[in-house]
Amino acid sequence: MSSHKDWNDKKTNDSWAIFKIMGEFVDGFERMSRIGPCISIFGSARTPENDQYYQLGQQIAARIVKEGYGVITGGGPGIMEAANRGAQEAKGPSVGLNIELPMEQYSNPYIDNDKLLNFDYFFVRKVMFVKYAQGFVVMPGGFGTLDELFEAITLIQTKKVTAFPIILVGSEFWSGMLDWVKKVILDQFKNISPEDLSLMHLVDTPDEVIDILNEFYRNISYSPNF
Repeated sequence: MSSHKDWNDKKTNDSWAIFKIMGEFVDGFERMSRIGPCISIFGSARTPENDQYYQLGQQIAARIVKEGYGVITGGGPGIMEAANRGAQEAKGPSVGLNIELPMEQYSNPYIDNDKLLNFDYFFVRKVMFVKYAQGFVVMPGGFGTLDELFEAITLIQTKKVTAFPIILVGSEFWSGMLDWVKKVILDQFKNISPEDLSLMHLVDTPDEVIDILNEFYRNISYSPNF
């Protein structure tokens, strides 16, 4: 059985962790603020190079940087690698916010050397994605991708951050979820408002992604979201 001393030692460690957390925030804010407007691209770390969505992610990232944005990813393999690869090959800023994990996460080789940030805390990393992104491009992924998507929707819905485009890529992947959101969450249980559905755009091509970004920022200047 744990003793009171063990409990007090853990509380002391928690207090010291605050300084490490602050350090990650300070370093992240300072480095990200120097990069300029970016688009965050999310998707599965398990997507192989020969997959259609890897190739589509690479194409979308290249188009995005040609419009003057940088690209932010989670820094790992799969879709993240594809997006960093597309951005770097198109000569645009390629940013990776890598997370230290016990097994699977490692930084991909297509991140600019001065734009790789490593995090121990998921919540600090998530703040960087939202604060410095002028849009989210969300490709097929797993729980982590869904986590980022729904957190962004919630923050915009509750007006905790400035609204920005959330673009879902891949009708075959996202249509079932959107149908469920509309039929069950909205129509049956009425747990959201009809206008909340308009926070997400469903597309299948790089042209559609660029059209949505350009239309949104036609008369709005770029800025951090909070």
